[in-house]
Amino acid sequence: MKDKILYFTTIILSIFGVVMIYSASYVWANYKFNNPFKFVINQAIFLIIGIVIMTIISKIDFNFYKKQVNKILFISFVLLILVLIPGIGVIRNGSRSWFGIGPFGIQPSEISKIGLVMFTAKYLSKNDNEKRVTKNFVFPILAMILVFFGLIMLEPDFGSGMIIVSALIVLIFITGTNLSIFVKMGILGLLGIIGLIIVAPYRLKRITSFLNPWSDPLGSGFQIIQSLYAIGPGGLLGFGFLNSRQKHFYLPEPQTDFIFSIISEEFGFLGICIVSSLFLIIFYRCIRIALETDDLFSKYLVFGLAFMLIFQTLLNLMVVVGMIPVTG
Repeated sequence: MKDKILYFTTIILSIFGVVMIYSASYVWANYKFNNPFKFVINQAIFLIIGIVIMTIISKIDFNFYKKQVNKILFISFVLLILVLIPGIGVIRNGSRSWFGIGPFGIQPSEISKIGLVMFTAKYLSKNDNEKRVTKNFVFPILAMILVFFGLIMLEPDFGSGMIIVSALIVLIFITGTNLSIFVKMGILGLLGIIGLIIVAPYRLKRITSFLNPWSDPLGSGFQIIQSLYAIGPGGLLGFGFLNSRQKHFYLPEPQTDFIFSIISEEFGFLGICIVSSLFLIIFYRCIRIALETDDLFSKYLVFGLAFMLIFQTLLNLMVVVGMIPVTG
């Protein structure tokens, strides 16, 4: 194991996450499934599988991944198409973005994140000598990213799409590509976001509820209001483990999207600091590994995965505390 700090920090954070999933979900799980351990058992199984896979993959030479990049990207592409087909993809919370396998669910957009990062890393390392030539260097990879973004938006899953685009744009930026192209992309991106809001009025409602949640407290503003009701009273030390009030059918999705609210409610500001510190350690170790790596493919791969994780974490935390509108 090359980086034990990264490995064990990830394990500690994951185990704490499983424990908090039990705390956040047992009320709802007992009510709906008559089994308070329903969600935590599923997550624990995924944790064990994840640790095994992580350990195995860490021992495989990176050149093997490099050779399989195109296959992995193609599989990701096919899965994103299949999930859109009625009867294959499962609709959850208004989005056809899941494959249902028994009691479990798998999101192909999560697989595509890894596939796109690997493909982008290979592309950037292979074409490093052209990175100052905007037309030849940036446009082909942007086209590939936008194709995947379009498929994810058909689900629709605006949050995952924005995480992928943002992380990969930053990855391209750090290669030293001409800055002017990013100014143009920023303008086009802003126009695109406005267009996505116009074609889906529910997104506009989420923006207005973000500006004033109390304009629709039982509708579009309900989630953020209930989240803040959990975070605010937590104080310095919180109400204690298992003592959250908002998980009693007030806060939607307390075991998934808004679990950070439950952590804040039960462990207060101290719990927030501990969880945030664990994430910061992971981010720091990833960036440090990338900076110390000489091989360009490995360097860009680690940077890309780190950016993906950073953006996903920041997006979730900012939504939970009301800094940005709820995505979807």
